Amino acid sequence: MTGEVHGSDLFGYYDYYETPVKIVPTPEGGLIAWRLDRGTGGWRPANDIVDEILFAMGGDIFVRTPEQFVQRTEAERGRYLKGEGPIFALYETVNAIEDIARAEDRAFTPEEAALIAGIRQRTFVMFEEQLQQSGDPGADPTIATS
Repeated sequence: MTGEVHGSDLFGYYDYYETPVKIVPTPEGGLIAWRLDRGTGGWRPANDIVDEILFAMGGDIFVRTPEQFVQRTEAERGRYLKGEGPIFALYETVNAIEDIARAEDRAFTPEEAALIAGIRQRTFVMFEEQLQQSGDPGADPTIATS
């Protein structure tokens, strides 16, 4: 890569064609991109799309804050993943709130929006911790607390 872009300017969180992607530093001083795998909820290496993300912004590529990234990631996990256990019970709670608002053709109340955001932040940490324990090198629960 050439130009006036500095390494720390490259790191960040993105929506890439409606999929969460993060570009993070490596211990060696480089960078690595991770793309959410909707089938597993884990992270797949995505270095092949870094240039497109960084130099072709616009269209279907958006910069996200860490908080937006966490919310977006959990919205995807809650929509696409099924399973047992506390994380999936919380996903079902969010889905039920969304279903009610959709059935009533209305926006979330401030209380519902806050509840959903809080649940998603919690499930992000829980899911990422499980990914770390299973050896997923892209997992990072600290994003939800940054």
